[in-house]
Amino acid sequence: MIGQLYGIGMGPGDPELITVKAYRLLKESPVIAYPKKRMGEKSYALTIAETYINPLEKEMLGLVFPMTRDRGTLEREWDRTVEAVWGRLSQGKDVAFVTEGDPMLYSTFIHMSRRMRERHPEVNILSVPGISSVNGAASRLHVPLADGDEQIAIVPATEDVEAMRKALIDHDAVVFLKVAKVMDLILDLLQELNLSDKAMVVSKVTSDQEMVWRNVAELKGQKLGYLTLMVVRK
Repeated sequence: MIGQLYGIGMGPGDPELITVKAYRLLKESPVIAYPKKRMGEKSYALTIAETYINPLEKEMLGLVFPMTRDRGTLEREWDRTVEAVWGRLSQGKDVAFVTEGDPMLYSTFIHMSRRMRERHPEVNILSVPGISSVNGAASRLHVPLADGDEQIAIVPATEDVEAMRKALIDHDAVVFLKVAKVMDLILDLLQELNLSDKAMVVSKVTSDQEMVWRNVAELKGQKLGYLTLMVVRK
């Protein structure tokens, strides 16, 4: 009998923001898989999950996901990761893969499940939704993202200035994800569009390491963490 693969959304940071179903499956699954950093830094999703599990009572499966654009390297590492999970599933063990936010929104679980279906289509895969950092930020900042006929865009922050400009012009609210690496570029764009006073930034939202900036101009030239987003509400 083949085990079940679960993608479990652990929410944006506050351990109390997981679902009852996520809690149950964390308790029941004998194997907990999690994204593992190469340099030994602890997984954010695992930190949340450890509120509810004892790692000594589970098989903890750390999976390294390569941060590269080289196709050959990606294919090789993804296959290795999928086979590590398959090794447990083929023994009849359920595997709970924990991921921050929601498994179906900019998550490593998307790639995991896609690759697993390609290589082992017999595996039953279930996604357990979680509260995304987008929702967490809206609640923390008390900013309604959309009302009535308004439109919202969720945009990965990149060096494509024109794409970000278009998103800001065409939508009533925009959430830029992972803004740290291009913060100065976005701040210049906001100033150009007279939207600097409409923007707010939050890092590791809802967690005990959360930081909030309502005056985004002070972030010019600052070094921010990876899990930082910006909300712009016209």
